[in-house]
Amino acid sequence: MTNADMKQQVETRLHPQPGSNSGSTSQRTWRYAVAGLSASLVGLGLARFSYTPLIPALIAAKWFSASDVVYLGAANLAGYLAGALAARSVASRIGAVRALRAMMLLATLSFFASSSPVSFTWFFAWRFLSGLTGGIIMVLAASVILPHTSAARRGIIGGVIFAGVGLGVAASGTLVPLLLQQGLQQSWYGLGVLSAVLTLASWWNWPAEANSDTPPAQAKHHQTSAIARALLIQYGLNAVALVPHMVFLVDFVARGLGQGIAAGSRYWVLYGLGAIVGPLATGHLGDRAGFGPALRAAFLIEAAAVLLPTVSTAPLSLIVSSIVVGGFTPGIVPLVLGRIHELVPHSAEQQRATWSHATTSFALFQAAAAYGFSWIYAQTGGDYLVLFGLGGAAVVLALAIDLGLALTTRKA
Repeated sequence: MTNADMKQQVETRLHPQPGSNSGSTSQRTWRYAVAGLSASLVGLGLARFSYTPLIPALIAAKWFSASDVVYLGAANLAGYLAGALAARSVASRIGAVRALRAMMLLATLSFFASSSPVSFTWFFAWRFLSGLTGGIIMVLAASVILPHTSAARRGIIGGVIFAGVGLGVAASGTLVPLLLQQGLQQSWYGLGVLSAVLTLASWWNWPAEANSDTPPAQAKHHQTSAIARALLIQYGLNAVALVPHMVFLVDFVARGLGQGIAAGSRYWVLYGLGAIVGPLATGHLGDRAGFGPALRAAFLIEAAAVLLPTVSTAPLSLIVSSIVVGGFTPGIVPLVLGRIHELVPHSAEQQRATWSHATTSFALFQAAAAYGFSWIYAQTGGDYLVLFGLGGAAVVLALAIDLGLALTTRKA
C-alpha cells in the first residue's frame, strides 16, 4: 500500500462520505425506539392495564373488598397525574435517561411488592407509585428519543414508542389470564419478571440527551402559544372520548346487551389488537400527511367510532367500534406529540414542557371523566348509550376547536 493510499484511507475514516453512516444511524434510531417501547410497555401498558383482569382474582382471594379494589385502581390514575406533573423536575435533577431507567426499575419493584396483601395502605402506595412511573415515562420517553430522529420519521418512531401501551392492553386480555392459572401471587411475580427483563434489555439502548436548544423566533412565539394551548384542551377532550370504551365496553356488552362476560372479553381483545396497530398507523399517517391534517382526520374517525354503538349494536358495529377506538387510545399520542414538534420546532426544552402540560391535561380530563361518567351511569339507571354519546360529543368539540382555530389563523 502506497503512502497516498494510506492517507486516503485515514481521511475516509475521519471524514466519512455522506450517507456512509446512514445504516448505523438507522439502527441506532430503531434501538432507541425499542427502548421507548419497552418503557411504555412496563410503565404504562403493564403497570396500568394488567390490573384490570386481576381485579376479580383480588376479590375472590379476599385480598381486598370490591370497594377497596376500586380505590386501588384510582390510586394508579392519581399517581399518573402526579408523575406527569413531576416529570420535568425529576429530569432536571437526575437527567431524563436516568429518570427513565429509575422509573422502569420502580415499576418492576411495584409488581413484586404487590405480590402479597400486606395492608390496604401498602398496596395503595405501590399502585400510586406504579401510576407515577407511567406519568414520568409518558412525558420523558419520546422527548429523549425524538430529538435524535429525522422529521420525516418522527411519526412512525413515536408510534413504535407508544405501541407498548397497546401491547399492555393486549397482555391484559391474554397473558394475565394465563398467569392467573398459576395463582394470584405467581401472576404478580410473572409481571415483575417480564418487567425486569424489559428493563435490563433496554438499559443501554437509550440515547444521549440532546444539547441545549435555540429559542424560537419571537415573531412566532405568540401564535404558537395560542395554538398549543388549544391543543392541550383538544387532547384533554380526547381523553374524555376514550373513557366510555376504556371503562364500560366490557360491561356494556356483558350486562347491557346481555351477551355475557366471555363476549365482553372478546371485544376487549379486539380493543387491545387495535391499540397495538393504532400508534403505528397514526404515526405513519402523520409522517405522510402532516400532523395537523392527520389529527383532524383522527378526531373525525374517532368521533364516528365512539358514537357508533348509539346507532347500532350489531356485532359488526361493535367490532369496528372496539378496534378503532382501541387504536386511537395510544394512537392519538404520536399525532399530538408530532403536532407539538411542528408548533415548537426549535426548542427541545419547550417541546418537553408543552408535552408535559399535554400529558397533565389528558390525565386530569380522563380522571374527571372516569368519575363523572360513573356518576352519570348511576343517575341514569345504567344507560350506557348516554356515555357513548357524551364521549362522541367531546371529540366532536375537539375537532370544532381545531377547525375554528385554523379558520381564525388563516383570516389573521
